[in-house]
Amino acid sequence: MKGYRISIIRHGLTEANERGIYIGSTDMPLSAKGAAELAAKTDEYDYPTVHRVYSSPLRRCTETAEILFPETELTTVDGLRELNFGEFEGKSVDELVKREDYKAWLGGGRDARPPKGESLEEMTARTFSALHNIIVDMMNSGLTHCAVITHGGIISNLLTGFGLPKYDPKYLNAAAGEGFDLMVTAQMWLNSQAFEILGYCPYNKIEEELQYE
Repeated sequence: MKGYRISIIRHGLTEANERGIYIGSTDMPLSAKGAAELAAKTDEYDYPTVHRVYSSPLRRCTETAEILFPETELTTVDGLRELNFGEFEGKSVDELVKREDYKAWLGGGRDARPPKGESLEEMTARTFSALHNIIVDMMNSGLTHCAVITHGGIISNLLTGFGLPKYDPKYLNAAAGEGFDLMVTAQMWLNSQAFEILGYCPYNKIEEELQYE
């Protein structure tokens, strides 16, 4: 049965990431440090050759795609954007820690929303729909390996919810410019809404060289 491979990768650092500030729907570019780190990783690691890159429309993701996959067709997918943190956007934990609505959100379930923001359930529904559309597009177009550039929270949430085998969520956190390789078949996705987690992406050049010696 034909398999479809997806390399799902987190965007590079922004100034807000470096300062520990919540940015979800806020459209910030990569920082100078973030862009430099990504460029360095292209020298240190082997990123896959893919047929198409699907990206969150936010600049930190499209700029990451341009650095990691400069010669590859780029398609933006609105559903891949990060969680909307509402009134918590642009604020640090230190600024929020004494707010009762912040405490209520942290202690709430998946239906809890930041003020004027989005719940995890709402985010999961739209990102599932986005991934479904990507997989169907790959199948219809005959694309057997594509990349997805999105946000750390999106990656861990998708892998926790739909990935097999099941891992402790702490092992599914992606560093900037890094992520995971996934494999899905039409039967697996349409019948079970699941994909297989193959391992980490990008690939270590030294390890690959040793495999072929």
